[in-house]
Amino acid sequence: MTVWKQITRHMRNTFGNIFTLTTFGESHGEAVGGVVDGLPAGIDIDIDFIQSELDRRRPGQSIVTTSRNEADRVEILSGTFEGKSTGCPIGFIVRNTNQHSADYDNMRDLFRPSHADFTYYNKYGIRDYRGGGRSSARITISRCVGGALAKLALKKIGVEVVAYTSQVGSIALDNDYTRYDLTQVESNIVRCPDTMVAKEMEDLIASIKAKGDTIGGIITCVIKGCPPGLGEPEFGKLHAQLGAAMLGINAVKGFEYGEGFGCVATKGSQQNDVFRNEEGRITTASNHSGGIQGGISNGQDIYFRVAFKPVATILQEQETVDLEGNHTTLKARGRHDPCVLPRAVPIVEAMAAMVILDNWLASKTVKL
Repeated sequence: MTVWKQITRHMRNTFGNIFTLTTFGESHGEAVGGVVDGLPAGIDIDIDFIQSELDRRRPGQSIVTTSRNEADRVEILSGTFEGKSTGCPIGFIVRNTNQHSADYDNMRDLFRPSHADFTYYNKYGIRDYRGGGRSSARITISRCVGGALAKLALKKIGVEVVAYTSQVGSIALDNDYTRYDLTQVESNIVRCPDTMVAKEMEDLIASIKAKGDTIGGIITCVIKGCPPGLGEPEFGKLHAQLGAAMLGINAVKGFEYGEGFGCVATKGSQQNDVFRNEEGRITTASNHSGGIQGGISNGQDIYFRVAFKPVATILQEQETVDLEGNHTTLKARGRHDPCVLPRAVPIVEAMAAMVILDNWLASKTVKL
């Protein structure tokens, strides 16, 4: 592969190096889908599990999500035989069935504030105004399928990825994830492990939705069982790869791992994770580093936080301009999420799973 092909591949629609996901589709097109390559042969392909991951991001699943009602049924087209991966590319599609393209007719020639309309138009000279086209969060369906396949492989080596809603607006959990029972994440519609705080979050989202507005928040992700030695010492540091993966998700505005920005107010004597020997296993007495040191995993839990902005589409009148630069106003119609966090939890997990699997496979090429 030429250097140019490597550059263009990573600049466009393919994610990963050994384990790769190439995606296609638009919000109001016939389907979205992708091709996963590099999944080792012999992995049990649990279709029910893959579908359950899609169901977690599916629209219309609760009162705090968009009312767009899509079944989002995944169809695996290749790369499996008798329930196992063959090592060949796995092609898949999810058909769009509930598009309401007419809802977007009033914004055909307008730029929606804080959307990708203006930037896409300037880059390509053309844009699909129906639901944002390629810039729509609907495209993350493909990421969830790729992430589900990665999770099935990671399960064989004892790696688990769990994310949850830790903040909506000003309502926030403590930053210490060990205080919460992460098995309770799916027990409520906002995917928060604290059921009492989850109810407060739900009520806030409902009140914001009633005003035609939106709200942002934070998702925390924890990776357990990650072996030491994953990541690269220079330009492919593991936390940099995770950060790039998260910042590539629609509406993400920030990323921090370990204690992140919170560590700046402490001293080195407080931050250092002291090594110790526990029954022949080298571990650390604390985990301020977030499971990554020198850009490489150290065997401790990897944890990070991802900040999501309020959804740009609000059901209120806003000032904007048209394609010719004329001032006008816009009031969006259609079905939109008042808060992306409940549906973004599985997307964060998916991207994290693909990063870890890709690096685990790469680690097998470093030493005999």
